[in-house]
Amino acid sequence: MSTTTKTPRVSVIIPVYNGDRYIRQAIESILSQTYQSYEIIVIDDGSTDNTSLVLEPYFKAIRYIYQKNQGVSTARNHGIDLARGELIAFLDADDFFLPDKLTAQVGVFDAQPNLGIVHSGWRRVNQDGETIKDETPWDYVPKLDLEAWLRWKPIGTMGTLMFRRDWLQQVGSFEAGLGQAEDVDLVLRLALQGCEADWLRESTVCYRQHDQNTMRDGRSQARSINGVLDKFFASESLPLEIQLLEKQVRYNTLVWSSWYL
Repeated sequence: MSTTTKTPRVSVIIPVYNGDRYIRQAIESILSQTYQSYEIIVIDDGSTDNTSLVLEPYFKAIRYIYQKNQGVSTARNHGIDLARGELIAFLDADDFFLPDKLTAQVGVFDAQPNLGIVHSGWRRVNQDGETIKDETPWDYVPKLDLEAWLRWKPIGTMGTLMFRRDWLQQVGSFEAGLGQAEDVDLVLRLALQGCEADWLRESTVCYRQHDQNTMRDGRSQARSINGVLDKFFASESLPLEIQLLEKQVRYNTLVWSSWYL
């Protein structure tokens, strides 16, 4: 772990709002990584529970910043602004990393310097952290290009993705106000600018399913996705071949969104 002035290779950003129930496990999953050149940045987005008390024993191991409640994307952007690592990973406060997460994804970046994103699978777990299923999205989306992001949006959770910080800064990071689809908007803007992505074909993060998950609100999720697509296809700079995909993308999005309903 990077606790000295030495620059870490990876910055792990955790946005949290009233996350006292699960955030300890999130922090411990990073401290237990097999890869050690990292920093942990926790952006507390105005929590009113005991989040800060739970985190207090970790204050020497993390960078803890409290801000007025502004939403998860603003919290993530705050973390990006503070990050020292050339690579950026995100972890939601109720999820947790598998032990080789950082080692494996950094290895893909080292092997393919052209990449701006390394994506992975995820493990769905219940509220107690017990395995439900490993998701392997590369089985139906083998190639991660703009068309694939548009058609299938194979994200799952932000914890599956690792980014080069330069790319995030180039596109302006997350755009707030897009609801639950701010992550989809980000990868679309990155892909449109030519950011290359590839799979690490293994699970790297456990996505916890519980009653508080925003992803469980299927109707809100569908509205947010359609709002992002409205914004995307309204752009006058889209290549013609991408413009012609709109009807197919809208249909695929309807199918994709039905999974959450």
